[in-house]
Amino acid sequence: MTFCNRTCGFGCAAAAVIAAVIVGVVAAFLQITGTITVTPVFLWVAFGIAIGYLGLALLAASTSNGVCPCSVQRAQLGGALGTVLLSGLLLAIGVTATSILSAVLVGILLFFFALLLTATACTVRCLSACED
Repeated sequence: MTFCNRTCGFGCAAAAVIAAVIVGVVAAFLQITGTITVTPVFLWVAFGIAIGYLGLALLAASTSNGVCPCSVQRAQLGGALGTVLLSGLLLAIGVTATSILSAVLVGILLFFFALLLTATACTVRCLSACED
C-alpha cells in the first residue's frame, strides 16, 4: 500500500479554483448569448459523474489509512456535491437559453463540475508523488 506523509500544497487547489471560476464565467456568458445550450442529457451525465465521484470518495474514506491526505480532496468533494445539487436543480426547473437565472445557474454548475475535474487532477498529482 502506498503511504505518503506529506500534504499537497495549497497551490494546486488554488489553481483548480481559479480554473473553475474561469470556466464558470465563460460558460455563463456563452449560455446567456445562446452560443451553447445545456441539454438534459448533459445534466444527467454530470449528475452521474458526480454521484460516481461521491461513491468513490465514500469508498476511499472507508478504506483509507491516511494515504496521502491532500487538501484538494475537500475541493473535490465540494465540486461533486455542488454538481449533484445544481444538476438536480436544473433538471427539475429546466434551462432556457436566454434566461439570466439559467445562465447564472449553468455557470455555477460548470464551476462545480470544473472544480471536480481539476481537483481530481490535483489528487492524482498528489498520489503520484507518494512513494511505496
